[in-house]
Amino acid sequence: MKLYALNMFQPEGEQPPPDFLMGVMTELAGIRRELEAAEAWVFGGGLYPPETSTVVRAEEEQVIATDGPYVEAPEYLGGITIIQVEDLDAALWWAARYAQVTRLPIEVRPFRVTA
Repeated sequence: MKLYALNMFQPEGEQPPPDFLMGVMTELAGIRRELEAAEAWVFGGGLYPPETSTVVRAEEEQVIATDGPYVEAPEYLGGITIIQVEDLDAALWWAARYAQVTRLPIEVRPFRVTA
């Protein structure tokens, strides 16, 4: 079994109306239950918006922390789900489920496992 991150990218700007979001959240909860039943769920959750982030950099002998996102972009990482599945095809299948429900782009990225 391999680990994959399903990264959900959200557009900057206004959130959809609450009634729409409630429907999406209900469907996402159903996908999570399916992942758990398939013993593929590892971890997942939403992230606060980019303006709540802090970036830490090492510059020469100093470590500097700055508020805000690493880059300004029209989309930002809004949430992640870590799954453990047989192969990339299985990870893409689950990502498609998330994309159909949220209508957001889902990046599928394998973990590099080191011993």
